[in-house]
Amino acid sequence: MGKTYNICLDIGGTKVLGAIFDEDGNIVHRLKKKTTSGGNSSENIEELIISVVEEMRQSFGLKKDQLHAISAGAPGVIDSGAGIVLFTPNLPFRDYDIRTPLEERFGVPFHIGNDVNLGVLGEFKYGAARGRKNVVGLFVGTGIGGGLILNGDLFTGTGFKAGECGHIILDPEGPLCGCGQRGCLEAFSSKKGMSAYINQQLSRGRSCMMEGKMANGVFKSKLLKKSLEAGDPVAMEAVDRACHYLAVATGSLINIFSPDMVIYGGGVIEACGGIFMEKILGAVDRYCMTSIRPTVELKQAALGDDSVLYGALALIAN
Repeated sequence: MGKTYNICLDIGGTKVLGAIFDEDGNIVHRLKKKTTSGGNSSENIEELIISVVEEMRQSFGLKKDQLHAISAGAPGVIDSGAGIVLFTPNLPFRDYDIRTPLEERFGVPFHIGNDVNLGVLGEFKYGAARGRKNVVGLFVGTGIGGGLILNGDLFTGTGFKAGECGHIILDPEGPLCGCGQRGCLEAFSSKKGMSAYINQQLSRGRSCMMEGKMANGVFKSKLLKKSLEAGDPVAMEAVDRACHYLAVATGSLINIFSPDMVIYGGGVIEACGGIFMEKILGAVDRYCMTSIRPTVELKQAALGDDSVLYGALALIAN
């Protein structure tokens, strides 16, 4: 039998990232397509996913009998066992069986899981957390997602809803979060949270390099990096505030789980990880038990944008 390959996808609200993996787990081909078009139906998104797989297969010259499996990560609550997207906030999927049409179209197994869960799983299997047994993941982007590896297995809890670390409430009278609660970690430390702080300061007459450059009220991670490198005071305050609450939340997670590692990923960490890690490491000891802290390593994710793709690959292997 000749070589076989796996196709893995990272399905987001604005884009689909795709990669072809060889038998050794190496990415040998990539594709990125935008998903932007309001009001898409689930069938439209399904066809887009199919078109990405088909375009990758043809552009790489992958024969149908060389394709071993397809796997994907997507935001929201996902029943990985049944291949059903129960709910996702930025895509039109509700109790949607995505596995059946993909398997019927390509004739190979299709796997799917929550994107941040898979990001943490990818780091656990192939990245910074490789060889560990208990891992907590915090992925900082537009929102904040979390993932848990407990005793060597991905933990998704009752109803596949575990790992919502971004909605740990740190101040019940704090800023309103998109989930409807107040004072969640996400309301302080995500791009949404930091953007809200920056906009608040702008409304008070202060200036910031990011003024007028935030699409839909949220900055780009690269713009935040430039602002920090330039020493912009408002941007620095927003990051100091974000890192303070990330350290507080990390301390609680350390106390609860006593993990081998807490790993930080996502677009913000990828762009500004050095600054964030320094600030979190400088503060976290104040917020966790001294008897637990020495056995926990805090580390930046190693796989960057590919962490979800590698997590999708790990689903195939499981």
